[in-house]
Amino acid sequence: MNPESMPSPSEFDFIDWVRQQSVGRDEIVLGIGDDAAILSQSPDREWVSAVDVITEGVHFTSETSPKLVGRKALAINLSDIAAMAATPVATFIGIVLPKTRGRKYVENLYGGLLDLAKEYDICIAGGDTNSWDGPLVISVTVMGTVPNGQAILRSGAKSGDWLFVTGAVGGSLNSERHLKFDPRVREARVLVGHFDVTSMIDISDGLAGDVRHIAAQSEVGIVIEGDQVPIHSDVDSTRDPEVRLNHALTDGEDFELLFTVSPQEGTRLLRKANSLNLTVSKIGECTTGSELRLRINGAMTPFPVGGWCHELGY
Repeated sequence: MNPESMPSPSEFDFIDWVRQQSVGRDEIVLGIGDDAAILSQSPDREWVSAVDVITEGVHFTSETSPKLVGRKALAINLSDIAAMAATPVATFIGIVLPKTRGRKYVENLYGGLLDLAKEYDICIAGGDTNSWDGPLVISVTVMGTVPNGQAILRSGAKSGDWLFVTGAVGGSLNSERHLKFDPRVREARVLVGHFDVTSMIDISDGLAGDVRHIAAQSEVGIVIEGDQVPIHSDVDSTRDPEVRLNHALTDGEDFELLFTVSPQEGTRLLRKANSLNLTVSKIGECTTGSELRLRINGAMTPFPVGGWCHELGY
Protein backbone atom coordinates (compact mmCIF):
# COMPACT_ATOMS: atom_id res chain seq x y z
CA MET A 1 0.00 0.00 0.00
CA ASN A 2 1.74 3.13 -1.26
CA PRO A 3 1.75 5.93 1.37
CA GLU A 4 2.71 8.58 -1.21
CA SER A 5 -0.73 8.53 -2.83
CA MET A 6 -2.48 8.86 0.56
CA PRO A 7 -0.89 11.92 2.19
CA SER A 8 -3.30 12.85 4.98
CA PRO A 9 -2.69 11.64 8.57
CA SER A 10 -6.05 9.83 8.66
CA GLU A 11 -5.06 7.86 5.56
CA PHE A 12 -1.72 6.91 7.11
CA ASP A 13 -3.71 5.74 10.12
CA PHE A 14 -5.84 3.65 7.78
CA ILE A 15 -2.74 1.99 6.30
CA ASP A 16 -1.59 1.13 9.83
CA TRP A 17 -5.06 -0.23 10.61
CA VAL A 18 -4.98 -2.53 7.58
CA ARG A 19 -1.45 -3.69 8.44
CA GLN A 20 -2.50 -4.58 11.98
CA GLN A 21 -5.47 -6.62 10.71
CA SER A 22 -3.56 -8.62 8.10
CA VAL A 23 -2.24 -12.10 8.80
CA GLY A 24 1.45 -12.87 8.38
CA ARG A 25 3.02 -15.67 6.36
CA ASP A 26 6.56 -17.01 6.05
CA GLU A 27 6.57 -16.22 2.34
CA ILE A 28 6.07 -12.48 3.05
CA VAL A 29 9.45 -10.95 3.91
CA LEU A 30 8.04 -7.41 3.86
CA GLY A 31 4.41 -6.42 3.54
CA ILE A 32 2.50 -3.16 3.89
CA GLY A 33 4.40 0.02 4.76
CA ASP A 34 7.21 0.42 2.25
CA ASP A 35 7.26 1.23 -1.48
CA ALA A 36 6.86 -2.42 -2.43
CA ALA A 37 6.39 -5.82 -0.81
CA ILE A 38 9.05 -8.54 -0.73
CA LEU A 39 8.04 -12.17 -1.20
CA SER A 40 10.43 -15.08 -0.76
CA GLN A 41 10.99 -17.65 -3.51
CA SER A 42 11.01 -21.39 -2.77
CA PRO A 43 13.12 -23.47 -5.18
CA ASP A 44 10.53 -26.24 -5.50
CA ARG A 45 7.42 -24.09 -6.01
CA GLU A 46 6.18 -21.68 -8.67
CA TRP A 47 4.25 -18.46 -8.20
CA VAL A 48 0.74 -18.22 -9.69
CA SER A 49 -1.00 -14.84 -9.88
CA ALA A 50 -4.53 -13.72 -10.73
CA VAL A 51 -5.93 -10.20 -11.18
CA ASP A 52 -9.57 -9.11 -11.33
CA VAL A 53 -11.19 -5.67 -11.41
CA ILE A 54 -14.78 -5.21 -10.28
CA THR A 55 -16.79 -2.04 -10.79
CA GLU A 56 -19.91 -0.63 -9.20
CA GLY A 57 -22.80 -0.81 -11.62
CA VAL A 58 -21.39 -3.89 -13.37
CA HIS A 59 -20.48 -6.47 -10.72
CA PHE A 60 -22.48 -5.02 -7.82
CA THR A 61 -24.78 -2.07 -7.16
CA SER A 62 -24.47 1.04 -5.03
CA GLU A 63 -26.88 -0.63 -2.59
CA THR A 64 -24.67 -3.70 -2.08
CA SER A 65 -23.17 -4.02 1.40
CA PRO A 66 -19.53 -2.82 1.28
CA LYS A 67 -18.52 -5.88 3.29
CA LEU A 68 -19.97 -8.17 0.61
CA VAL A 69 -18.30 -6.09 -2.12
CA GLY A 70 -14.93 -6.53 -0.42
CA ARG A 71 -15.52 -10.22 0.08
CA LYS A 72 -16.43 -10.78 -3.57
CA ALA A 73 -13.42 -8.81 -4.82
CA LEU A 74 -11.08 -11.24 -3.09
CA ALA A 75 -13.19 -14.38 -3.56
CA ILE A 76 -13.24 -14.22 -7.36
CA ASN A 77 -9.42 -14.18 -7.38
CA LEU A 78 -9.26 -17.08 -4.95
CA SER A 79 -11.49 -18.96 -7.37
CA ASP A 80 -8.94 -18.36 -10.15
CA ILE A 81 -6.12 -19.53 -7.89
CA ALA A 82 -8.13 -22.66 -7.01
CA ALA A 83 -8.65 -23.41 -10.71
CA MET A 84 -4.86 -23.66 -11.08
CA ALA A 85 -4.67 -25.95 -8.01
CA ALA A 86 -2.49 -23.39 -6.22
CA THR A 87 -2.33 -22.37 -2.56
CA PRO A 88 -3.15 -18.66 -2.06
CA VAL A 89 -0.46 -16.72 -0.19
CA ALA A 90 -0.71 -12.94 -0.61
CA THR A 91 -3.05 -10.33 -2.01
CA PHE A 92 -2.65 -6.74 -3.19
CA ILE A 93 -5.67 -4.42 -3.10
CA GLY A 94 -6.24 -1.34 -5.26
CA ILE A 95 -9.32 0.75 -4.48
CA VAL A 96 -10.66 3.86 -6.23
CA LEU A 97 -13.29 5.19 -3.84
CA PRO A 98 -16.09 7.65 -4.70
CA LYS A 99 -15.40 10.97 -2.94
CA THR A 100 -18.83 10.80 -1.30
CA ARG A 101 -17.81 7.78 0.81
CA GLY A 102 -15.55 8.06 3.78
CA ARG A 103 -13.41 6.10 6.21
CA LYS A 104 -16.27 4.07 7.69
CA TYR A 105 -17.28 2.78 4.26
CA VAL A 106 -13.78 1.71 3.31
CA GLU A 107 -13.28 0.03 6.70
CA ASN A 108 -16.44 -2.01 6.10
CA LEU A 109 -15.19 -2.80 2.60
CA TYR A 110 -11.90 -4.04 4.02
CA GLY A 111 -13.84 -5.94 6.68
CA GLY A 112 -15.12 -8.31 3.99
CA LEU A 113 -11.65 -8.62 2.48
CA LEU A 114 -9.98 -9.24 5.83
CA ASP A 115 -12.48 -11.84 6.99
CA LEU A 116 -11.96 -13.91 3.85
CA ALA A 117 -8.18 -13.37 3.91
CA LYS A 118 -8.03 -14.73 7.46
CA GLU A 119 -10.27 -17.67 6.56
CA TYR A 120 -7.84 -18.71 3.82
CA ASP A 121 -4.67 -17.63 5.66
CA ILE A 122 -3.73 -14.94 3.13
CA CYS A 123 -1.57 -11.91 3.84
CA ILE A 124 -2.71 -8.52 2.55
CA ALA A 125 0.78 -7.52 1.46
CA GLY A 126 0.12 -4.15 -0.19
CA GLY A 127 -2.01 -2.06 -2.46
CA ASP A 128 -3.20 1.48 -2.99
CA THR A 129 -6.25 3.63 -2.30
CA ASN A 130 -7.42 6.72 -4.15
CA SER A 131 -10.62 8.67 -4.70
CA TRP A 132 -12.48 10.21 -7.61
CA ASP A 133 -15.92 11.39 -8.79
CA GLY A 134 -16.79 8.06 -10.42
CA PRO A 135 -18.11 4.73 -9.08
CA LEU A 136 -16.28 2.37 -6.74
CA VAL A 137 -13.59 0.32 -8.51
CA ILE A 138 -11.57 -2.44 -6.86
CA SER A 139 -8.60 -4.26 -8.36
CA VAL A 140 -7.35 -7.32 -6.51
CA THR A 141 -4.24 -9.35 -7.26
CA VAL A 142 -3.77 -12.70 -5.52
CA MET A 143 -0.51 -14.63 -5.57
CA GLY A 144 -0.28 -18.30 -4.73
CA THR A 145 2.19 -21.11 -5.06
CA VAL A 146 2.10 -24.57 -6.60
CA PRO A 147 4.75 -27.30 -6.83
CA ASN A 148 6.90 -26.86 -9.93
CA GLY A 149 5.11 -28.06 -13.05
CA GLN A 150 1.92 -29.07 -11.20
CA ALA A 151 -0.44 -26.17 -11.98
CA ILE A 152 -3.61 -27.43 -13.67
CA LEU A 153 -4.21 -25.71 -17.02
CA ARG A 154 -7.17 -25.44 -19.37
CA SER A 155 -5.20 -27.17 -22.10
CA GLY A 156 -4.72 -30.71 -20.75
CA ALA A 157 -8.05 -32.39 -21.59
CA LYS A 158 -7.96 -35.36 -23.96
CA SER A 159 -10.55 -37.05 -26.12
CA GLY A 160 -12.41 -39.55 -23.93
CA ASP A 161 -11.94 -37.60 -20.70
CA TRP A 162 -14.98 -37.11 -18.50
CA LEU A 163 -16.20 -33.60 -17.66
CA PHE A 164 -17.17 -32.81 -14.05
CA VAL A 165 -18.45 -29.81 -12.13
CA THR A 166 -18.36 -29.12 -8.40
CA GLY A 167 -21.63 -28.00 -6.82
CA ALA A 168 -24.66 -26.70 -8.73
CA VAL A 169 -24.97 -23.89 -11.26
CA GLY A 170 -27.40 -21.16 -12.26
CA GLY A 171 -29.25 -18.34 -10.53
CA SER A 172 -26.20 -16.81 -8.88
CA LEU A 173 -26.87 -13.23 -9.96
CA ASN A 174 -30.57 -12.92 -9.11
CA SER A 175 -30.08 -14.64 -5.75
CA GLU A 176 -26.91 -12.61 -4.98
CA ARG A 177 -25.06 -15.86 -4.38
CA HIS A 178 -22.26 -14.31 -6.46
CA LEU A 179 -21.55 -12.06 -3.46
CA LYS A 180 -21.37 -14.85 -0.89
CA PHE A 181 -19.93 -17.94 -2.59
CA ASP A 182 -17.10 -20.01 -1.13
CA PRO A 183 -14.11 -20.25 -3.49
CA ARG A 184 -13.34 -23.93 -4.14
CA VAL A 185 -9.77 -23.82 -2.84
CA ARG A 186 -10.25 -26.88 -0.59
CA GLU A 187 -12.00 -28.84 -3.31
CA ALA A 188 -9.18 -28.16 -5.76
CA ARG A 189 -6.57 -29.35 -3.27
CA VAL A 190 -8.51 -32.54 -2.59
CA LEU A 191 -9.03 -33.22 -6.29
CA VAL A 192 -5.38 -32.84 -7.29
CA GLY A 193 -4.25 -34.63 -4.14
CA HIS A 194 -6.23 -37.78 -4.96
CA PHE A 195 -6.84 -37.76 -8.71
CA ASP A 196 -5.06 -36.99 -11.97
CA VAL A 197 -6.94 -33.86 -13.09
CA THR A 198 -6.18 -33.14 -16.74
CA SER A 199 -7.70 -29.64 -17.07
CA MET A 200 -9.63 -27.19 -14.91
CA ILE A 201 -11.29 -23.76 -14.99
CA ASP A 202 -13.56 -21.86 -12.64
CA ILE A 203 -17.05 -20.99 -13.86
CA SER A 204 -17.26 -17.21 -13.94
CA ASP A 205 -18.82 -16.62 -17.37
CA GLY A 206 -21.31 -19.48 -17.25
CA LEU A 207 -20.74 -23.19 -17.78
CA ALA A 208 -21.54 -22.95 -21.50
CA GLY A 209 -19.05 -20.12 -21.92
CA ASP A 210 -16.23 -21.52 -19.85
CA VAL A 211 -16.41 -25.04 -21.30
CA ARG A 212 -15.49 -23.39 -24.61
CA HIS A 213 -12.14 -22.36 -23.11
CA ILE A 214 -11.28 -25.95 -22.18
CA ALA A 215 -12.41 -27.20 -25.60
CA ALA A 216 -10.45 -24.54 -27.50
CA GLN A 217 -7.23 -24.74 -25.51
CA SER A 218 -7.27 -28.55 -25.26
CA GLU A 219 -8.33 -28.89 -28.92
CA VAL A 220 -11.17 -31.29 -28.14
CA GLY A 221 -14.89 -31.42 -28.73
CA ILE A 222 -17.29 -31.74 -25.79
CA VAL A 223 -20.74 -33.27 -25.34
CA ILE A 224 -22.69 -32.05 -22.30
CA GLU A 225 -25.51 -34.23 -21.01
CA GLY A 226 -28.31 -31.78 -20.19
CA ASP A 227 -30.06 -34.08 -17.75
CA GLN A 228 -26.84 -34.48 -15.75
CA VAL A 229 -26.20 -30.76 -15.20
CA PRO A 230 -26.84 -29.95 -11.50
CA ILE A 231 -29.23 -26.98 -11.53
CA HIS A 232 -29.07 -24.80 -8.42
CA SER A 233 -32.21 -24.29 -6.35
CA ASP A 234 -31.77 -20.55 -6.96
CA VAL A 235 -33.08 -21.14 -10.50
CA ASP A 236 -36.88 -20.76 -10.51
CA SER A 237 -38.31 -24.28 -10.18
CA THR A 238 -41.59 -23.26 -11.85
CA ARG A 239 -39.91 -22.55 -15.20
CA ASP A 240 -39.88 -24.97 -18.12
CA PRO A 241 -37.10 -27.58 -17.68
CA GLU A 242 -35.24 -26.45 -20.81
CA VAL A 243 -35.44 -22.81 -19.68
CA ARG A 244 -34.02 -23.80 -16.29
CA LEU A 245 -31.22 -25.71 -17.99
CA ASN A 246 -30.38 -22.72 -20.16
CA HIS A 247 -30.15 -20.56 -17.03
CA ALA A 248 -27.86 -23.12 -15.41
CA LEU A 249 -25.60 -23.13 -18.45
CA THR A 250 -25.44 -19.39 -19.14
CA ASP A 251 -26.18 -17.32 -16.02
CA GLY A 252 -22.53 -17.02 -14.96
CA GLU A 253 -20.74 -16.09 -11.74
CA ASP A 254 -21.25 -19.54 -10.18
CA PHE A 255 -17.53 -19.90 -9.36
CA GLU A 256 -17.68 -23.67 -9.25
CA LEU A 257 -14.84 -25.73 -10.76
CA LEU A 258 -15.22 -27.34 -14.17
CA PHE A 259 -12.61 -30.05 -14.72
CA THR A 260 -11.70 -33.18 -16.67
CA VAL A 261 -10.27 -36.55 -15.71
CA SER A 262 -9.79 -39.83 -17.53
CA PRO A 263 -12.65 -42.39 -17.37
CA GLN A 264 -10.59 -44.49 -14.95
CA GLU A 265 -10.02 -41.52 -12.64
CA GLY A 266 -13.64 -40.45 -13.07
CA THR A 267 -14.84 -43.85 -11.90
CA ARG A 268 -12.62 -43.60 -8.81
CA LEU A 269 -13.83 -40.04 -8.18
CA LEU A 270 -17.49 -41.03 -8.24
CA ARG A 271 -16.74 -43.89 -5.86
CA LYS A 272 -14.72 -41.80 -3.39
CA ALA A 273 -16.41 -38.38 -3.58
CA ASN A 274 -18.57 -38.82 -0.47
CA SER A 275 -15.71 -40.00 1.71
CA LEU A 276 -13.63 -37.01 0.55
CA ASN A 277 -16.52 -34.59 1.23
CA LEU A 278 -16.69 -33.61 -2.43
CA THR A 279 -19.86 -32.67 -4.27
CA VAL A 280 -19.24 -33.41 -7.95
CA SER A 281 -21.34 -34.31 -10.98
CA LYS A 282 -20.26 -35.93 -14.24
CA ILE A 283 -21.88 -33.78 -16.92
CA GLY A 284 -20.22 -34.80 -20.17
CA GLU A 285 -17.27 -36.14 -22.13
CA CYS A 286 -14.51 -34.84 -24.37
CA THR A 287 -14.56 -36.01 -27.97
CA THR A 288 -12.41 -35.83 -31.07
CA GLY A 289 -12.79 -32.80 -33.30
CA SER A 290 -13.85 -29.40 -32.01
CA GLU A 291 -17.64 -29.49 -31.94
CA LEU A 292 -19.56 -28.56 -28.79
CA ARG A 293 -22.87 -30.38 -28.40
CA LEU A 294 -25.68 -30.55 -25.86
CA ARG A 295 -27.75 -33.73 -25.48
CA ILE A 296 -31.24 -33.43 -23.99
CA ASN A 297 -33.42 -36.54 -23.60
CA GLY A 298 -31.13 -38.45 -25.92
CA ALA A 299 -31.31 -35.92 -28.77
CA MET A 300 -28.57 -33.49 -29.78
CA THR A 301 -29.57 -29.82 -29.66
CA PRO A 302 -27.69 -26.62 -30.56
CA PHE A 303 -25.09 -25.71 -27.96
CA PRO A 304 -26.15 -22.65 -25.91
CA VAL A 305 -24.71 -19.30 -26.87
CA GLY A 306 -24.32 -16.74 -24.14
CA GLY A 307 -23.04 -16.27 -20.64
CA TRP A 308 -21.99 -13.51 -18.34
CA CYS A 309 -20.28 -10.62 -20.13
CA HIS A 310 -18.18 -8.64 -17.64
CA GLU A 311 -17.79 -5.68 -19.97
CA LEU A 312 -21.54 -5.25 -20.43
CA GLY A 313 -22.77 -6.61 -17.13
CA TYR A 314 -24.83 -9.53 -18.46
